[in-house]
Amino acid sequence: MTEFTRNAFLSTSKRFVEKDLEVSVAGRSFMITGANSGIGKATAMAIAKKGGTIHMVCRNKDKAEEARADIVKETGNKEVYVHILDLSETKKVWEFAEAFKRKYKALNVLINNAGSIMSQRDVNAEGLEKSFATNVLGVYILTKSLIPLLEKSADPRVITVSSGGMLVQKLRTGNLQSDRGRYDGTMVYAQHKRQQVVMTEQLAKTHTNIHFSVMHPGWVDTPAVANAMPDFHRSMKDSLRTPEQGADTVVWLAVSEAATTNPSGRFYQDHKMVSTTCRWPGPSSPGGRS
Repeated sequence: MTEFTRNAFLSTSKRFVEKDLEVSVAGRSFMITGANSGIGKATAMAIAKKGGTIHMVCRNKDKAEEARADIVKETGNKEVYVHILDLSETKKVWEFAEAFKRKYKALNVLINNAGSIMSQRDVNAEGLEKSFATNVLGVYILTKSLIPLLEKSADPRVITVSSGGMLVQKLRTGNLQSDRGRYDGTMVYAQHKRQQVVMTEQLAKTHTNIHFSVMHPGWVDTPAVANAMPDFHRSMKDSLRTPEQGADTVVWLAVSEAATTNPSGRFYQDHKMVSTTCRWPGPSSPGGRS
């Protein structure tokens, strides 16, 4: 678990190949969900600095416009656009994607970053459990709907931001709406992150001309973590990565040539492919897989 901390990033980053990120992406377009804060904003900022066209997909208009202003001011890149969308409303996700395809001729990279951790079970207007709708179904609908546009674009990529929490979860499809048993928002979120990993593997098999990847950003100091897991945030605050450190591998996957030399559908941490399972040592099972 020490691999997920700020110090681990500082140590591991010493082996990063600097020229991988010394690229211009002018003329390439990037859609980033949840781009108004945390990892999403840091990703948008880094790619905007490299000249990319940024499509920020956010739920809160005021926060999104404020973040856009920050990005434009710091980068000098005015090709930054705000789109308002609640990913938990799945029909609206499909409508948004269809409208985007009609308006824009290309999308080179989709970054599924937005996520939701609920403290208690809630449903959307469609009767779907909100965190599942946001973290899994909304991601699937947005990705599948945009695939025709991605396929028409040069060097298309899809990156999904997962979590180390998925390492403690096996894939379980029998309770997708989390309506049975006690609702534990953190564990529900971790299960959704496992589902994202499996989803990425399957999409990579089906759409072989798009490079898919899913990644773990480490433990990052973001507003979402502070709000959803206050005890964890308080106890780990001095060890958490900055949003920029958390976004580093997202950016690497999105812009570097090196990333696409690896197979599609893999799971990444700190610029390298890592296992999607974890071995927990114990007296009766020294190599039990999660």
